[in-house]
Amino acid sequence: MLFLFLLSSFVFKGNADTIGLNVSAGPKQNYTFPKDFLFGVSTAALQIEGAWDADGKGESIWDHLVHVQNPKFAKDGSTPDVAADSYHNYKRDAEMVHELGVNIYRFSISWPRIMPKGLKNDINQKGLEYYRNLLMELEKYNVTAMVVMYHWDLPQALQEMGGWTNENIVDYFADYAKVLYDNYADKVKYWVTFNEPMQVCLEGYGNTYRAPKLNQTGFADYLCTHNLLKAHAKAYHIYNTTYRPTYGGQVAISLDSNWAEPKTESASDREAAERYLQFHLGWYTHPIYSAEGNYPAEMIRIIDEKSRQQNFSQSRLPKFTPEEIEYIKGTGDFFGLNHYTTYYLTMADKQVGAVPSHANDCGIVRFQNPKWPSKSSSNWLRVVPVGFRRLLKWVSNEYNNVSILVTENGFADFSGVHDAERVSYYGHYLNALLHSMYEDKTNVKGYCAWSLMDNWEWDDGLTSRFGLFLVDFKSPNKTRTPKDSAKMYAKVIKSRSLPDNFDPTDFSAFSSSNVLLPSVLTVVTLLSLT
Repeated sequence: MLFLFLLSSFVFKGNADTIGLNVSAGPKQNYTFPKDFLFGVSTAALQIEGAWDADGKGESIWDHLVHVQNPKFAKDGSTPDVAADSYHNYKRDAEMVHELGVNIYRFSISWPRIMPKGLKNDINQKGLEYYRNLLMELEKYNVTAMVVMYHWDLPQALQEMGGWTNENIVDYFADYAKVLYDNYADKVKYWVTFNEPMQVCLEGYGNTYRAPKLNQTGFADYLCTHNLLKAHAKAYHIYNTTYRPTYGGQVAISLDSNWAEPKTESASDREAAERYLQFHLGWYTHPIYSAEGNYPAEMIRIIDEKSRQQNFSQSRLPKFTPEEIEYIKGTGDFFGLNHYTTYYLTMADKQVGAVPSHANDCGIVRFQNPKWPSKSSSNWLRVVPVGFRRLLKWVSNEYNNVSILVTENGFADFSGVHDAERVSYYGHYLNALLHSMYEDKTNVKGYCAWSLMDNWEWDDGLTSRFGLFLVDFKSPNKTRTPKDSAKMYAKVIKSRSLPDNFDPTDFSAFSSSNVLLPSVLTVVTLLSLT
């Protein structure tokens, strides 16, 4: 049963005031980004590289999904087989990074391109050469590399051995990390072990929204997370012990989170919002960044009790040993944060103890206000910059003013170089970031826009565009053209300030009657309690 909330909608006229929440993060001030603030841009291997089986690359779980499991997975029937063909266009990609003037290019390395079967006995030299060439191009433009080791593309051969539910994968990932360190530590300053592990485990192992579509929620998602956190810690310690003394780089993890706004000011709704944050973000951050380590105490208590009620002999949430808690704790040199949008949270009307699932364990419902600006090609992406500011403050308060690098933030549309909505989105969210830094005193060190170019956007295929550069997917060379947002972002980076014409009360770029929901509508929720 899905818990649905009915609300009235109206055509958004550009006023930031909405029921219960003003989406604006605050008035424009004469705030500027510090000279040492890092600006960057991000991509992911599977979404841009193409060349899915070229030069010795092995099959990934996403290749297997779109070729074997479900060829109609993407809405437009497309696959990442070619995508933006960055495998053959990496020099142009590096030029685009240079044109933006960013400090950092965050890109991911494809595990099966380096180790086709995922194991160290078979290393693909052509794959190693590709990333070495890309790093050399970035070095030519004085761009610092931030490398993501794992952005969802597990070698299919490892998935057939259980993937992230097989505890041996901790050692397999450590071997992979060592290969990357051995080959690229001299050229990479920032390492990210995993990007958005919640999407990997909750959406891929617990549900069917991501590969490998295991659909074993309440079990596989917890096992996946348990092994993934241990793999992260092992990769961190390997670098810390062997490579940091020579190269002095940093290692962390990138975690995604929406902001959770209580539906009302009631104690129950405030508890629902906090529980959402702990069961989604805290699930991964608490073991690494908290003073005590381990999973959030309330998460442990609830899942242990529900497992008991469901007649399991032990909790469905695996337990770390005291030694593992200490081993994982502190394994983040910065806090990588991906953020896009905001949800309202309230407690579920009823909780069914007999049906194990992460959603049931959490016991909450999330939804969005249709009055929040949208006009995005991704129906979940509503524009609520104040949520970004509040999330940054929550992370800072929860984890002792940790050093934060925003590793993804961006807006999706359907196409075109004149992308007023994306320009507006970046203005509002960068304004929120400045308010967070100056008024809330958060320790934000950098910001990476998502994404450098249009890409293969998972189940949206090629229909949803996040890029600062337009990609002509029909052209032989996948021609890249800067959008208005690329020019705006470059000006922000150069001036270290928001555009002169930015108005924090103006959301008119998102005003369009044909993109809002009908007059009576269902508010988005992804948490089913059945």
